[in-house]
Order: sequence, then structure tokens, then C-alpha cells
Amino acid sequence: MMAQKGHIPNHSCHRSRRMIAADFIVEYLIGKGITDVFGYPGGMVTYLMDSFSRYSGCISAHVTYHEQGAAFAACGYAQTSGKPGIAYATSGPGATNLVTGICNAYFDSVPAIFITGQVNANEAKGRYGVRQRGFQETDIVSMVKPVTKYAAYVECVGELPGELEKAYDIATTGRKGPVLLDIPMNVFREEVEASGVAVHRQEVPRNIAGAVGVVSAAIRQSDSPVLLIGAGVKAAGYGDRVRTVAARLGIPVVSSMVAFDVMQHAPRYYGFIGAYGTRAANFIAAKSDLIISIGSRMDIRQVGFNREGFAPNAKIIRFDVDLGELDYSVHANETQFCMDMESAISVLEAVESSRDYRPWIAVCDEIKGLLSTIDKNSTGRIIESVGEGIPESAVITTDVGQNQVWVAQSLKVKPGQKVLFSGGHGAMGYSLPAAIGAYYGSGKRPVYCITGDGGMQMNIQELQFIARERLPIKIVVLNNGALGMIRHFQEMYFDGRYFQTKPEGGYTAPDFARIAEAYGIRGRRVGAGRTADYAFRDDEPELLEILIDEDTYVFPKLEFGKPNQDQEPLIDRKLYERIMNMEPKA
Repeated sequence: MMAQKGHIPNHSCHRSRRMIAADFIVEYLIGKGITDVFGYPGGMVTYLMDSFSRYSGCISAHVTYHEQGAAFAACGYAQTSGKPGIAYATSGPGATNLVTGICNAYFDSVPAIFITGQVNANEAKGRYGVRQRGFQETDIVSMVKPVTKYAAYVECVGELPGELEKAYDIATTGRKGPVLLDIPMNVFREEVEASGVAVHRQEVPRNIAGAVGVVSAAIRQSDSPVLLIGAGVKAAGYGDRVRTVAARLGIPVVSSMVAFDVMQHAPRYYGFIGAYGTRAANFIAAKSDLIISIGSRMDIRQVGFNREGFAPNAKIIRFDVDLGELDYSVHANETQFCMDMESAISVLEAVESSRDYRPWIAVCDEIKGLLSTIDKNSTGRIIESVGEGIPESAVITTDVGQNQVWVAQSLKVKPGQKVLFSGGHGAMGYSLPAAIGAYYGSGKRPVYCITGDGGMQMNIQELQFIARERLPIKIVVLNNGALGMIRHFQEMYFDGRYFQTKPEGGYTAPDFARIAEAYGIRGRRVGAGRTADYAFRDDEPELLEILIDEDTYVFPKLEFGKPNQDQEPLIDRKLYERIMNMEPKA
């Protein structure tokens, strides 16, 4: 008999009884509200797979077609649901294939739990000096420790409840991120006492009252302040609160690239900063005398290689949950507060400001107007056109490369939409499997996957997942038949030697529309002309391949070593000096 949704056949979620460890893990995840997990079959996780099948009325275990696809799907699930993403794989190559997704979760602060099967404990190499004793035995814990918040080998079944509780807590508190539990096959099938385990959490220090005084004083003394919003605010889900407080304070807002969708509808938002950022945002940051950063790492891509040269005349106040990020200062004399995003936003909400920043806003508006027509290109118009047909409730995933930057620069985000990136790790192949995870994590909202010809081929096998489940995911492949971002580097720094990045150099791309059809997904191939039809019409999966010129590049783009506001192609030097000399008029 088919189990009814919400019913666990022959089981109870009561937590003080004996059960096999695999069942314990599944019941634990159900108890935490996890509805979907992702994995790939393998010998060392067969007991876990069997348990998922017997609890299928409460939790769905989805088989992907590569472990990396499972890891990225888990990331997409976490980024849309607010719950940790779950991915599992067998030992050896199964476990190592998860590593790229683990890195993605680590660098983008995505909460995720990775469960790997391991050889039976009595097969493990232990004290022996052999490379491996059991088939596919691999020390995955040692490999992933640098890119996880916590990784542990569960040596015996008695350790499992505590390790699972600890792993979940670490993944979901503080600066969130991935954890990994490596579990021998024999442990999965052994009985465990299903009783609760106490975990002592570490609280992030908060000094809200002290921070309010510092920020209030800085704002009162500032003539040209800027609020910089980073991915930490987006991950914590506090976009609405930040937009409200920014409107009340009347301060210009810029963002990191990853957080552009959160702030695009904020009043006085001028774009995202950095190497590929909008010119106006970079100029405004450069001219400011105060930057208040909330949840932004302020890494090299955002502030440039010369960190002291970023906003050189500005006082910088930084809020971040991670002391490690604050150790990497931008200015030697910056003010730092280590606290979670809710506390940081509470500080801004408590700040009172009687300053009138309309003269500074007028300068910002003039800068934006002077630069608004520069860098307009055909690909940006394509992104705008595609975006017009994307519903307000949709989640949009991007890959890594030019397509990602074009989306950030040109997509007009509608209220309610969310855009997912592989930010810090910059993993090609992210968009398609992340779209799958986002579909389930968002409660089956519409999902639009935007990718390039290079990234699409990294995890193209997940088209079979979409075809198998008939997921209404819309896929847009921007195909210039080249690895465009690296091709651009070769043009700038290697005298146009396009080795391995274009057809003449050894790189080619297929007809993706025909490949989609082979998977059983409707495919269309169109040119980039004004009359091209970019619309999607129904709830069936579909792939739209848009052909663009091979030498279509991303602009503006910062040349290494230059200040953020002096991006390529260089603007007229008189205009540059005019903007840099603008001052607020009383």
C-alpha cells in the first residue's frame, strides 16, 4: 500500500526507542522539517537509501545523476528553504565527487549536511600503512576539514545521535555552512537508542547599545555616507528590514554582486560594487566619507587589490558574524562589530539621524545619470527581455562566467524574485542542479535556470532529472561558442592567444536545443535579434538556447590594480575628473 503523505509506515517519531541508525538519521531529518534530500546510489549507503524509501511519505530522496549535482541541489534547497540542504553519497569517488558542492556551501555560508557512507569498520585500514584496505576506502574527513565547519568519522553507533545533533547545530548557527558525517556501513545497520541529545551552543557576542552610539555619531558627522549590503543579509532573510531602515535614514545604498537582488528595490539603490560592478556604485563608494558594511566580506573582487585605496577618504564600519572576516581589514583604522545580521540590523534600526542628505543624493543621482548609457549592450538587452517574462514568484539560478555577471548587471528583478549564485567558490555547473534544489526548497515555485555554454556542459546530465520528474524548470543557455570570460582575459593579457577557449583553440560547444530534445525536453534555438522570441508558454520543462557573438564581452570590467571606479572601457578623462570632483551643495 502506498504511504499517505505525512505518515511513516510501521514507525513512530517518538525519540526514546531503539531503531537502526539509518532510520534514526531519516527520522531526525523529518523532525527538523526537511522535506527533500539529494544523493546518488552506492554500496555503502544502501541502508540509508532503504530507510529513505520506507519513510517516503514524509521525506523525498531524489536521485541525481552525479554526486556533484546532488551537492549543488542541496545548496539550492538550502538557499530557498532556509533549512539545511542534505546530500549523501557512497565512499571513495562518491564522496570525493561531493567536494566541489561542499566548497560552494562553505564559501557562500550555505547550511548543508553531507552524509557519506564508508567501508565497514572491520575493513578500514586503521593502523596499517596501506593506502586502502576496503574497496573504495577514502579518508574524506581529512579532505574536507578545511572547507567544512565540522567533519567527523562516526566510529560506532553510540556516537551517532550526538554527532548528528552537533553537526546540525553547527551547520545552522553562527556563520552558517556545511558539515560532513562519514559513517561506516556497519553503523548504518546497527541499533541505536533514539533519545534526545543536549548541545551547548556558542552565542555570537552582541554589543548593540555600544554599536548604536558609534554608528549614530558617525552618521551625524558624515556628509556622504553609503550603506553597503552583502550576502549575509540575503542569507539571513532580512532584505525587507534593511530596505526599510535605509529609506528612513535616507542614505544611498550599494551592494555586493550576490546581494543585488535583495537591494534592487531599495530607495536610493545605485547598484553593486566591485570589478564587474556598476560604474555609478563604484564612483559613489569612492567618493563617500562613511561606509557602513552589513554582512559583506569586502573581498578583492569587491574592494580591489589595494584595500586601503578603496573609498580612501571614508570611515569604514563593518558588521560581520565571522571574526575571521573582520581580521582581514580593509582600512587599518576601520571600526568592527562581530554580531549576527539580526543584531546588526537592530543597530541601524535604533540609529536616529537628523541629517538631510538630499545634497549627497543629488550628487549620486547625477553620477548615475551621466553613466547610465555607458556599457549598454545587446546581451544586457537579452537578459532584460528574458526577465520580462519571468513571474514575480520565480527563483532564478545563474552559472559562473559571463552569464552570471550579465544577470547581475542587467536583470530587472521583480518583487518576490530571488537570484542564486555560486559566489565565493565560483563553480561552473552550479545553475542547473541548483535549480532542481531550488524548485523543491521554494515550495515548487517557478524556477528559471540561466547558464552559459561552458557551465551547462559541467552538469548537463541533470537534464535527465528534470525530464524524469517533468519539473517545470525553464533553462536559458547563452551560447557564444566560447569560454568568454577567459577568452577576454586572453585578449587583454595574452595578445589574443585564445588557446582552449574558442573553436580554433580547441573548445567547442554543441547544439543544446537538440540535446534537450534527446533528453525528452522541448528545446528551441534562437538568434539574438530584436525579433527573437524568448517567451516560455507552459509549465513543461523547456530549454531555450540563445546564440550570441563569440566576442561578446562583459563590461564594465576592472583591470587588475586600478581603483574600482576606473573600469574598462575607460570613460572620457574629463568626465572622470568631473565626477571625482563633485561635492554635495548645501
